[in-house]
Amino acid sequence: MKKGRLRIAAVTTTKYFMPRLLGPFCAQYPGIDISLEVINRDRLLERLARNQDDIYVMGVPPDGMDIECEPFLDNSLVVLAPASHKLAHLGRTVRFAEIAREDFLVRERGSGTRLTMERLFEERGVPLRVRMELGSNEAIKQAVVGGLGLAVLSDSTIGDDHLRNEVCILDVEGFPPMVRSNCSTFGRSNCSRQDGWIMRHRR
Repeated sequence: MKKGRLRIAAVTTTKYFMPRLLGPFCAQYPGIDISLEVINRDRLLERLARNQDDIYVMGVPPDGMDIECEPFLDNSLVVLAPASHKLAHLGRTVRFAEIAREDFLVRERGSGTRLTMERLFEERGVPLRVRMELGSNEAIKQAVVGGLGLAVLSDSTIGDDHLRNEVCILDVEGFPPMVRSNCSTFGRSNCSRQDGWIMRHRR
């Protein structure tokens, strides 16, 4: 496929790596125009239900939809705390029971990161103490700096963040759990472009 259009919808956590991944594909296929919509998971699922795009990138594929799903990128979740937090200075691995006693800052309901986080706590048989819901990862990081609670975020959202000196990643037992980002396709009208992009970035 030398020319055409590839429409991609991706959840917000992918904004930290999706643009970089698209660069090599664009260089190899300069005749293909790419549109990238970075949105929250609920809006992505709405677009998926209406078959508005060619590829959908998310961490947790939905149940009950006739889609084809290909894993392509591993991502890890980490526990973020203020640099001054008591759990950051224990000199040992933090037990899960210790973070379970802390308040957490979370994304809105339906967020893939929140779903994974809720499952982790449910598997441990402990309740998740939600202090506050926030609409973006950036807001959550600022709230962590402000001492409002801990957070579980994708490691890719931290990167070379300017807040590195004000927050720390806790060494918690069972972390980091690996979350695989998935490419889902609904229908196969542009399968050569879809498969070309997915196969290039699977790892």
